[in-house]
Amino acid sequence: MQKVTIQASRSYDILIGSGLLATLGEEARKFPKVKTVCIVSETNVYPLHGAAAEKSLTDAGFKVVSYVFPAGEESKSGETYLSLLNFLAENQLTRSDLLVALGGGVVGDLTGFAAATFLRGVKFIQVPTTLLAAVDSSVGGKTAIDLPAGKNLAGAFYQPSLVLCDTDTLTTLPREIFLDGCAEVIKYGVIYDRAFFDYLKETGPGFDREMVIKRCVELKRDVVMEDEFDTGNRMKLNLGHTIGHGVEARSHFLLSHGKSVAIGMAMVSRAAAKKGMLSQEDADAIQEILADYGLPLRTEYTAAELVGYMLSDKKRSGGTIPLIIPTEIGHCEIIPTPVEALTAFVKAGQ
Repeated sequence: MQKVTIQASRSYDILIGSGLLATLGEEARKFPKVKTVCIVSETNVYPLHGAAAEKSLTDAGFKVVSYVFPAGEESKSGETYLSLLNFLAENQLTRSDLLVALGGGVVGDLTGFAAATFLRGVKFIQVPTTLLAAVDSSVGGKTAIDLPAGKNLAGAFYQPSLVLCDTDTLTTLPREIFLDGCAEVIKYGVIYDRAFFDYLKETGPGFDREMVIKRCVELKRDVVMEDEFDTGNRMKLNLGHTIGHGVEARSHFLLSHGKSVAIGMAMVSRAAAKKGMLSQEDADAIQEILADYGLPLRTEYTAAELVGYMLSDKKRSGGTIPLIIPTEIGHCEIIPTPVEALTAFVKAGQ
């Protein structure tokens, strides 16, 4: 088992290894006064891992209730959020009780936002069951739901009390979902670590999962501890996301988050090379690794269509949006970009 500790507004451990789901109850007992635990999950994940999570918690002496919602990004909505809050109230959870987010990024984001706001804050444990959630969304305290105007527009910074990453749960992932997570893994190499990027290029999707998750979490730990509330260097973690969220929203969430981010990274890399900010060799290498992992590089949507959604980016400040631009593999810059220049930039990446 690997352990990474984050020192933020709430300090917590990320535990990574095989067989950890069975220890959920034991870990939950380390939090005083917890009587009731609510497992929050979705219809694809709960049938696979819900019984094991519930058994571990009941064996540890907890009362367990479960809230299971329909799988998919469309459930990360105000309607589901309010339904979950009402479920918690109806089951009389108190401020000393605990939520468990059992699933991928949608489950983690929704559960975290509910935990941040129910009774003005209750503890929650992230149990990521997708690669994407393990390396990215379960760590760092970003919680949110989507609004009709865009993705993650209502949310809170609220750190979990523990992240329990059982690598065995990744074996149940469909290959396409696993590859979605690979887009976020590759992102870490492009932003921070050329040697890590080269390792991923050499091994392909057969990489050492425990080692790769630990490295991604270490990199995210460092930036979260420096910039917990995403006002400075943490914004670099959004490489590919501003365009990617536009692609995802324009597809009405039919295209997955990971694939959308891959398209965003490819487009930013092409645009950066055309503008002389990134070497053509590195731009080609970024596109090659994405293709090697079976990820898309282009979208059929026009620049104008994408920019319409990009203007709802939550990091927009006045008349600028911060674009994350790779200047070489292993290093990126935050470039505040005027709104009127976005269309030309996106066109350059098509």
